Amino acid sequence: MNVHNYLLHALTVFMGFFAMLNPLGNLPIFVDMVKNLDEKTQRKIARKSVMVAFFIIFFFCIFGHLLFRIFGITLPAFQIAGGIIVFFMGYNMLTGKESTIATADHTRKSERARIADDLAITPLGTPLLAGPGTISAAMNFVGIEKSILNGLIVVSIFGIMCVITYFLFLYGQKLFEKLGPDILKVIGRIMGLILAVIAIQLMINGVEGTISIFKQS
Repeated sequence: MNVHNYLLHALTVFMGFFAMLNPLGNLPIFVDMVKNLDEKTQRKIARKSVMVAFFIIFFFCIFGHLLFRIFGITLPAFQIAGGIIVFFMGYNMLTGKESTIATADHTRKSERARIADDLAITPLGTPLLAGPGTISAAMNFVGIEKSILNGLIVVSIFGIMCVITYFLFLYGQKLFEKLGPDILKVIGRIMGLILAVIAIQLMINGVEGTISIFKQS
């Protein structure tokens, strides 16, 4: 890749991760989870959730392909499976369906204070931020060009997205009040469309990779 291609690739990765993490779309979920907790606890949960997400993605970016070889999984197969998962995530966002994460959380409101620390790990850190779709997208971005520079670009951009998500979560209540639920719904629909397009591209890459494997065998 030349400099122009790297910049274009970095922009693609940023937009992909922004759509996957969907920090604005997930903001109402986070605000609803922590609204009864004090500010210090909210800050702790926000920080820990993005750290958990970052280390999960970092692990799969570095060791994901090794795990695939151990279990005999091909990247095209993971791309197709990930594309299907991401597509349904995007479809649910486009149609405005409430995620199972949010639904499940509403049944645990009385327990939030007691399990505040665990909320940062699940469902916030994973699967809300670092779910199957985000993992498959990260590995796909890393696999586009297997170089140290490309790996650093992908990991660094995800780190930037985690920082953005952290500050959005940190000031989520105020931002939520200013933007209003209607604006966030519109943003969620746009992110859903982007996710659906990314999903189709993931599946196309997977099919092309599968055909390439068959041609080589």
